[in-house]
Amino acid sequence: MNNRRLSRALLLAGTLLMPLPAPAYADTFSGKAFDTCETPSSATMQAWAASPYRSIGVYFGGDGRGCKTQANLTAGWVSEQKSRGWHLLPLYVGRQAPCSTTQSFRMSGDAATARDQGRANAGDAISRASALGLGQDVVLYNDMEHYDSSNTACRTAVLSYLTGWTERLHEAGHHSGVYSSAASGIRDLATVYRSATHARPDVIDFAWWNGVADTNAGSHVPSTYWSNHQRIHQYRGDFQETWGGVRIFIDANQVDLAPPVNRDFPAYPTISRGARGAAVSALQYLLRDDGRAPGAVDGDFGGGTESALKDFQSSVGLTADGEAGRRTWTALLSAGWQPRLQAGSTGLEVRRLQRALTAALGRSIAIDGSYGPATEQAVRDYQASRGLGVDGETGPQTWTALQRGQ
Repeated sequence: MNNRRLSRALLLAGTLLMPLPAPAYADTFSGKAFDTCETPSSATMQAWAASPYRSIGVYFGGDGRGCKTQANLTAGWVSEQKSRGWHLLPLYVGRQAPCSTTQSFRMSGDAATARDQGRANAGDAISRASALGLGQDVVLYNDMEHYDSSNTACRTAVLSYLTGWTERLHEAGHHSGVYSSAASGIRDLATVYRSATHARPDVIDFAWWNGVADTNAGSHVPSTYWSNHQRIHQYRGDFQETWGGVRIFIDANQVDLAPPVNRDFPAYPTISRGARGAAVSALQYLLRDDGRAPGAVDGDFGGGTESALKDFQSSVGLTADGEAGRRTWTALLSAGWQPRLQAGSTGLEVRRLQRALTAALGRSIAIDGSYGPATEQAVRDYQASRGLGVDGETGPQTWTALQRGQ
């Protein structure tokens, strides 16, 4: 590479081009968690400070909860546990699969209705979380119990329901988690990981009682999927432990969660092997998010990043030159499912669109999650410049063009 060009890329990637402020995400935690049907009292939580667990799953909503009273689960309890250093995993047990063995609280077997039911459950979860003082910095998890995923109609309904769940949470600025069996719900989500029609949850929480405290999902989920510290493994269930003289019936989990790398920039520079800095970290994070294997997210554009980038470029029909320029940034920033967005839309998918438009148009678009007049005009400008129908709305045609790097 030309030394002058490399020097410019290094400056843009790491010194002159600073990322924009990003919204909060789930707190960083790597370690052991437990969940139990009934939220423990504060005294029990204090006793369990002697345990190796530092995170707890709480069943904060949903008609399918086994323990519905949850007398201890209040905003005061949440605040107290957080002040003591506990990390919370809020679980919502909503509608279950239409082929579930449960006889109540099943979702519809019709995919469109199931999606609406997922949205409705997510809306209820947002309200309940807010009442407990759980803000957008906490992932909300849908508890989808095991079902027969060989039943095609059932599997289709579940995936549609979970799309509705994630869609609604993302609209509100929340991140989405899904708990399910590694052999059914989580495996099915993995089959649509890069789907244009299914929303992808931000975190997976998989039940696989193999007794191994790690976040490896084995053959159920490729190791490159949800690889940006986005996994929880429930590795043992239905047993008792005693700490501080208090015994609880629990499930045990290994957690690996961290905030995503900031991808919000006022411009996206052309970078290639040898570059370093925040833009490189964003590139590496995005490649991992797409299921590629660039290696560590360390801000150092080396051979692994170059190889993963070429893999991505080939997959979307771009020249596989290993250089992240305008077209590659546009395709990578827009990758994912294709929700219909328009004036008034809000949330995480709008932010994704705004990033992609910033790269595609070569001008800074406010990345604020609000589809206001400026974003609508940017969409119109993009559509006109690419020969698309100009309506200011972002549907499949506009998403597809962005995802091809146009």
